[in-house]
Amino acid sequence: MVSGRDFLGPYRLVRLIRAGNTCQVWEAIKDPNPERVALKVLLIEHIKNKDEIEQLKHEAEVGLTLDHPHVIKIFEFVGKHELPFVAMELFQGRNLKQELRENAESLAYYLPEILKSCAAGLHHLHTKGWVHCDIKPDNYLIRGQDVRLIDFSIAQKAKKQGLLSGLFGRNAKVKGTRSYMSPEQIRGQTVTASADIYSFGCMAFELLAGRPPFAASTPNELLNKHLKSSPSTVQVHNDRVSPETADLITRMLAKTPEKRPESMKSVLGELEKNQVYRAGMRPPAPTSSASDS
Repeated sequence: MVSGRDFLGPYRLVRLIRAGNTCQVWEAIKDPNPERVALKVLLIEHIKNKDEIEQLKHEAEVGLTLDHPHVIKIFEFVGKHELPFVAMELFQGRNLKQELRENAESLAYYLPEILKSCAAGLHHLHTKGWVHCDIKPDNYLIRGQDVRLIDFSIAQKAKKQGLLSGLFGRNAKVKGTRSYMSPEQIRGQTVTASADIYSFGCMAFELLAGRPPFAASTPNELLNKHLKSSPSTVQVHNDRVSPETADLITRMLAKTPEKRPESMKSVLGELEKNQVYRAGMRPPAPTSSASDS
């Protein structure tokens, strides 16, 4: 636990933002700089877990190579104190999964621009030679129409087809999130940027359809559907989606990398060229404030 502390290294803790199984995220200030940052802090229960420490350090190492308005900015990894942590940009927002559950009408209206921002951030990561390996709505933060890609903890250096991946070799433990994992990721095969394109297709499908492309009653059944089942077109669940967008998502969800769009740059180009919806959508109704009564 970090609670009860006033400082962590040079950072003064302000408030706890959220807590997970292995880390807490705190709002903090590095005096005398008044700008606030976020600290991702390893829980004290895990300070002897070398894998967790290395994963936190790896997230910082990946993030320090990135510089894009739609990617969370990483400042440093500090491992010399009792509790290792990563200092990063403080971005006050919710993730896309939360927005879909709690603010679906507004999200749908702004989704064309949001999808382009999400694609641009992921494209930047790919240009730096990384595969994210866990693209999903939970790993994009959103505030209005502003977007940040987060969580590089299992990102890997992109490999060429035919070369074994360090993380996803056949004898390695497969990491990722079942609802968004590409077939090659599930099989433990070479993972390239195309795996992220598949996951991005799963995410786009969910944001437009209100549900992921596959659902199942058991984890193994879900993975098997990614391997063998063809998803319905997104238009079955949302007839406002344009044929061009539906076709793009279907191609992103192809079982083999060769049949998917060649890059996230290509995906972004199609999102910019084509309309996401058949026709324009009405802006969401403004919410009433307490002063309106």
